[in-house]
Amino acid sequence: MGFFDHLQKGGAFSLQAKKTQVRKVVQTKPAAPTNPSVQNSNSRTPRAQSSSQKTHAPKARSVSSDADPRPSKRLTTPSRPRKRPTPETRLSSDDDDVTDSDTSFEMRKRARVSASAEPDPERRIRSVKAFSEEASRPFKMVHAADITSGQKAGKFKPAFGAASKPKEILLQYPSASRKERFDCMVPKDNDEFRPIDDIVQVIETVADHYIPSDKAAEFNDETTGIRRRLRRAIALSSETQFREAVEDYNKLVERLRIDGHIAKTLDETHRMGLPWVERILNQTYARTVSPRVESLRQYENGTDNVYGELLPRFISDIFKETKLKSGHVFVDLGSGVGNVVLQAALEIGCESWGCEMMANACDLAELQQAEFKARCRLWGILPGKTHLVRGDFLEQESIINVLKRADVVLINNQAFTPQLNNELINHFLDMKEGCKIVSLKSFVPAGHKIQSRNLNSPINLLKVQQKNYWSNSVSWTDVGGTYFIATKDSSRLKAFIDDST
Repeated sequence: MGFFDHLQKGGAFSLQAKKTQVRKVVQTKPAAPTNPSVQNSNSRTPRAQSSSQKTHAPKARSVSSDADPRPSKRLTTPSRPRKRPTPETRLSSDDDDVTDSDTSFEMRKRARVSASAEPDPERRIRSVKAFSEEASRPFKMVHAADITSGQKAGKFKPAFGAASKPKEILLQYPSASRKERFDCMVPKDNDEFRPIDDIVQVIETVADHYIPSDKAAEFNDETTGIRRRLRRAIALSSETQFREAVEDYNKLVERLRIDGHIAKTLDETHRMGLPWVERILNQTYARTVSPRVESLRQYENGTDNVYGELLPRFISDIFKETKLKSGHVFVDLGSGVGNVVLQAALEIGCESWGCEMMANACDLAELQQAEFKARCRLWGILPGKTHLVRGDFLEQESIINVLKRADVVLINNQAFTPQLNNELINHFLDMKEGCKIVSLKSFVPAGHKIQSRNLNSPINLLKVQQKNYWSNSVSWTDVGGTYFIATKDSSRLKAFIDDST
């Protein structure tokens, strides 16, 4: 998908009179980076700018009164990774009206509330395999109980004021898979996993997205519905009522699955809303990356090898702006722990690639990828294929090849050196016409115009749009900013050449 297919392979027009050729960008004296912590080097330095996702969401009251662990991201050289709250709705009782007055959501730029991606008639949401007999066989996954009973067991205490550790709770997902094991526990501080909240949020997600409207009353009735009963149990701190509500949910969702209602609902669905997507991604992250988030502190100062995350709502906006569809190919250069790669595969259903060179981030990405597949099986979802590549994205053959057919390429180049950005421009040469490159810094200088003296510059084949992102869109700041979508478009260069001849 080269910007320069027409020059190299004879596309819509050919250059004959002057035999103009596109030259690689060569920077003899790199400009000083705007960030003093990022230094240029005469030789290429390691790089792994992550555009993975961590989430930030409104807070309400929770039975566990904690935030799920979200990894901190590093951009340039932060002092240490910070855990970020999970983008989950905290639980509150229906008996108690709660207004969210959390001052952390005062925004210098008001966050835009946007719909998820447009329906894609070609997108198949349901995994047939997840609803078959084969799905009931054991498969490898991280149970919630593995978190609360493992090395971090001391960070949890019994829920509902119990004097001793209660027995596990089993939770059925909407597919034919086995149940997940949960300990009836709550965390002792704000940086740990909240199993009770996770149970309720699973049930609410099932009610919102898997149940046909004529069956929804059993979940949503204001007196006897499953959701109401769960909240009443939490408000009354009644473990017995909570367990009874979960058990009735398990029976109900299994009956609806056997009767074919859940499969029919999924087959009629051609779009996954962001809250649904986030629920699955948050579960994946909490069971793989969160327990090991401190490993992200291992990075090199003064190189392109820095870490910062683009959060799910921002990524979802990018998908809409670029019109990414299930039949497309998405590539994340500098994919970190793989969050964006997984989000594209889940939310859009497209073929999704990522490349990262930081070993610690790659290790976590592989854990996420494995758990992501298990989570999709639990939820009965068929995601797009995911490919995570270790190494320098400027050198990996598989990435060089996939870029030739990519439809959308994401590059979080917020802290890249000018030298690296120029090297990237040269690697865009083989991209196909119409490919969209999304970046935090533009590859085309402001005010750039095609002229005879710069006719050979690769950036002449890029048409750039500047867009805004809003508060809580990136991990390194709570305020909004701008990003850029560059589209390979040869028409302006062709028109200039035609006018000059």
